[in-house]
Amino acid sequence: MGSRASILGHPIHPMIIPFPIALWIFSLAADVIFLFGWGGPVWTDIAFYTMLGGVLGGLVAAIPGYLDYRTIVEPAVASIARWHMLLNLSLVTLFIINLWMRATLVGGAFVPVVLSVIGVGLLGVSGWLGGELVYVHGVAVEPQPTTESRRRGRLAS
Repeated sequence: MGSRASILGHPIHPMIIPFPIALWIFSLAADVIFLFGWGGPVWTDIAFYTMLGGVLGGLVAAIPGYLDYRTIVEPAVASIARWHMLLNLSLVTLFIINLWMRATLVGGAFVPVVLSVIGVGLLGVSGWLGGELVYVHGVAVEPQPTTESRRRGRLAS
């Protein structure tokens, strides 16, 4: 079944998710650059603002993702989707806490970096679950005709 939240047949959720993923990973990369002394304090600002962009992008991606979730009828697939959704909402919460810590602690504090490492690790788990939904169970994917039915269609015309 195709996505309920789509533009011209293309699901919106997978169009948006690369942004928070890339921003959160780059935020961690900016932290590493700062911690290893490869750059100045501007890298803590870069980490903060890319993380903020990831949180905003994650919240935007959650809307069409939730609409797709509501269309799932198979209990086993719905369970995977529920874990994917809860993990992503937990990630947004973790990164909001991380932002708050960065805003209130001294620049370059170590605990927010640890939270970023945990967050990026959990992001990998969430991505695996999302891939399971799409590539194994076909969530938000329009069914395609089989080779046999395409061949029969050509023979009939």
